[in-house]
Amino acid sequence: MTRILLPSDFSKNSRNAIEYAIYLFEKEPCTFYILNACQISPSGLISTINKERETRLHEITVQESKAKVEKIVGQLKKSNKVAQHKLEGITVSDSLINALARNIISKNVDFVFMGTQGATGLKEIFMGSNTVSVIKNINSCPIVAVPAIYDYDIPDVIVFATDYRHMFKNAELKPLIYLAKLWGSAIKVVHIAEENELEEEQKQLKKMLQNWFEGLHYSFEDLDYYPNISLRISQLAEDKNVGMIAMINSKHGFFRRLMREPVIKKVAFRTEVPFLVLPEKVK
Repeated sequence: MTRILLPSDFSKNSRNAIEYAIYLFEKEPCTFYILNACQISPSGLISTINKERETRLHEITVQESKAKVEKIVGQLKKSNKVAQHKLEGITVSDSLINALARNIISKNVDFVFMGTQGATGLKEIFMGSNTVSVIKNINSCPIVAVPAIYDYDIPDVIVFATDYRHMFKNAELKPLIYLAKLWGSAIKVVHIAEENELEEEQKQLKKMLQNWFEGLHYSFEDLDYYPNISLRISQLAEDKNVGMIAMINSKHGFFRRLMREPVIKKVAFRTEVPFLVLPEKVK
């Protein structure tokens, strides 16, 4: 059974990501965990009265969180008619990063789906600071970031962007292959050129991908060099058949260079389709 963790801040964004995950896995037996992380920052005042107030505020916040999570779970159970789907609610008094990290391990989670929105609230912004922080700090589980404006559909094509400089491992590609098989999606391997022609090692890594993707619908495409990688990646989603963009979150590779671009620091990265971040496997 596939286990999917769905963080929620009770916004329309997070609800859209939850419903997209349920839709995407409607053919699969799954357990969906609706998670809300609520954290009360201490005032720093040491008086007994203030400590009591903070304790009471914390209790109220946790109870409100549990009630809202239970409400979402109840609504989803009524609307979701898939017998193989289970839904559970989780309220954690902790930061979002800590709550995700602990539950990914304790629940043996296969995917995290989360809604995204920039701090400005503009619809064209794909990833806000929370999402960028999660992607940078959580590298133990595949993360699917779902843009607020996404009107979900079956991913006919999943774009896998790479520079052919990462030693691909089966465990890294397994979630991508699994998602492609769900709906018979084609995988388009897109290489954004940083050189005139591939080096020998890059050619070998490309052949490696061919071996991993054997039996699937896949293709390769080379794009000319473009200094703004994030804009180039975003343009790939303009193809109406593309339903997802995927990358490996390698510490010294293509993805980290993308995350360091100024556009990421300001408003993150703009695209109209979900973004699958695959964790790097060191061993």
